[in-house]
Amino acid sequence: MAQGTMPEHHAPTKVNGDCNGSNDPTWLPNQVKAVALRTTSSFDTVKESLDAFARENEGDIIISASQCSVEAMAGYICISHPEERLNELEIPMMILNNQERHKTAYTITVDYRHGTTTGISAHDRSLTVRKLVDSTSTASDFTQQGGVLERKGHTETGVDLCAHTNQPLGGVLCELVNDDVFGTMARRDDCRGFADRWGLKMISVEVLVQYRESRNNAIS
Repeated sequence: MAQGTMPEHHAPTKVNGDCNGSNDPTWLPNQVKAVALRTTSSFDTVKESLDAFARENEGDIIISASQCSVEAMAGYICISHPEERLNELEIPMMILNNQERHKTAYTITVDYRHGTTTGISAHDRSLTVRKLVDSTSTASDFTQQGGVLERKGHTETGVDLCAHTNQPLGGVLCELVNDDVFGTMARRDDCRGFADRWGLKMISVEVLVQYRESRNNAIS
């Protein structure tokens, strides 16, 4: 998605001039009525995914933080941020000696200070993530209660997708689980079916890394 544009089937439903009944200029995916059944699972191309933007054999939904409305806010989420922005907002790492097996660089959590209460509601969380990528926000706008850019992981991909689509550098991530009794993690084929059902694009971390490296080589 370039410059905040979106595919037609992702366009927000307007209610009395507002999007989805809220004042947020954001969008929600609509379920695709007639999904063509796939015989094999596959990823979309990076170009298709960037035009449409929105390792552990698990899938994350990623949305640009600047477009994250109350309606689009998921359950337990994190936001990916460049290290420079975290330093500007004086948000420190959660721990200094990271022993998490994938070395995900989690920071302490924060809430936007103005117009929020507990920080738990969809309103509070969506407002916080939008303000985290708002260039006018400063460290004093947040109360401190995560991640960034060395690994090849979903967290870093959230930042990369925003960078490649000229959006504020911050992606909101939520891991996908299956709608089953045990709430099992959605694996590749599960994610492919979910993406098809909701008209979303699906790529892998590795494919995006290759795309970025090819562009860097072409420029150099």
